[in-house]
Amino acid sequence: MSVPSTTTPTAVPLLEVRDVTKSFGSVAAVSGVSFPLYGGEAHALVGENGAGKSTIVKMLAGVHKPDSGTLLSGSTEITLGSPAEAKAQGIAVIYQEPTLFPDLTIAENIYIGAQPTTHGRMIDRSAMNAAADALFTRLGVPLDPDRLASGLSIADQQLVEIAKALSTQASVIVMDEPTAALSGNEVARLFSVARSLCADGAAVLFISHRFEEIFELCQRVTVMRDGRHISTSPLDGMTVDDLIKQMVGRELGALYPKIDVEPGAVILEVQNLSRAGVFSNISFDVRAGEIVALAGLVGAGRSEVMQSVFGVDPRDSGVVKVRGKELKASNPKAAMRAGIALVPEDRRQQGLIPEMSIERNATLTRSAALARFGFLVGGAERRSAYDWTRKLQTKFARITDPVGTLSGGNQQKVVLAKWLATDPIVLIVDEPTRGIDVGTKAEVHKIISTLASEGVAVVMISSELPEVLGMADRVLVMREGRIAAEIDRAHATEESVMFAAMGTESAA
Repeated sequence: MSVPSTTTPTAVPLLEVRDVTKSFGSVAAVSGVSFPLYGGEAHALVGENGAGKSTIVKMLAGVHKPDSGTLLSGSTEITLGSPAEAKAQGIAVIYQEPTLFPDLTIAENIYIGAQPTTHGRMIDRSAMNAAADALFTRLGVPLDPDRLASGLSIADQQLVEIAKALSTQASVIVMDEPTAALSGNEVARLFSVARSLCADGAAVLFISHRFEEIFELCQRVTVMRDGRHISTSPLDGMTVDDLIKQMVGRELGALYPKIDVEPGAVILEVQNLSRAGVFSNISFDVRAGEIVALAGLVGAGRSEVMQSVFGVDPRDSGVVKVRGKELKASNPKAAMRAGIALVPEDRRQQGLIPEMSIERNATLTRSAALARFGFLVGGAERRSAYDWTRKLQTKFARITDPVGTLSGGNQQKVVLAKWLATDPIVLIVDEPTRGIDVGTKAEVHKIISTLASEGVAVVMISSELPEVLGMADRVLVMREGRIAAEIDRAHATEESVMFAAMGTESAA
């Protein structure tokens, strides 16, 4: 597979990771990892969740110090004892999960700690907003620098993080899953910015589970597995199969293990659901054993519809029924009692309490059932948590560890465990494999397919067309808050879904 051309890389790496090791207790997160980052190049870092990529990123960000090994800037050994020291060395990190302060404005988030001031040493808000506006103009994003970060979509939060990194004029840009919640146009815009950074002599370290993005943007790749360095090599001449074999160290089964099931009775009915300015006249049903995918561009209203179905978000009109019985609006408890489970898109903000233990997160939806005389029974909680985390093959050191210490894929499994423990008859999964590796994707897809084969009605929201086509029995394509098309599995193609999502003539 060919890779994109770029400027000639620098002779000496701008930054080099040399034989670094990092352990947390008895768990070796990274062991003997080395790779160079050359100016003028985009360098991919790949591996399954738990391979050690996030630990490497945190070392470069100054969050973790390596136990051994060195970091070199040019030919000079450096120590990164804090994020401020990393920033001073010209290293900027865009994390997988947004880390904005919700009560500050977008401009304040971008320039926090580096706000321009007037001669009276007051913050010059006009200059700060103008500088932020210039960054968004460069990104081609119409965000208002003076609006609060609270309420921003994940896509917009990610764009603010990108602007924050660009504001530091860093020479090494680390992008940890920056495209996970972006639309195709937004990804193209980001890649254009990344290429311009490389053309200006910067080095970009790009972490993604989307192979097409890696081959589109990067020139070199480092593969990690189980915390160890497997290889660093040019991407030119490599194939996706080559990368997968190095990443997983085993033959990977079918990525979309769809089990053919004859759909049963209608379980979920949505009739004329509307919310002013968000979605309008949404009607569909889902049968037992059926997987229905909601596809469409970011902002089409997919997540908002299903949050309204579950009762998290309000609706102005419309009816939701489960097994023929109407649900109360804006009442998640009623939805749960009826057998609906919702695995949200933003697992850290909406699906987990990062500081709380794995076992407590995995049993939050069953606290009442596990309690005795109003007190939670620890033994019952632990048994329930072990049962579901074992079924989902979740990797952790101790079940009492904070769930925030797990890799992204294992966090997603804990969210699934929490909801599957309720024994749902309707499972809503919003971006079920966002930000997780190819091996874990196959496991999550197998879980979803198995649940459907056991009679669960599944609604899957996904921005990944291969996932939609590989898993869905029917595809509902949303555009601008409405259902633009319904396509059955036999006739669903990337072209037919995209035509409907974009509203082109060919959709007919």
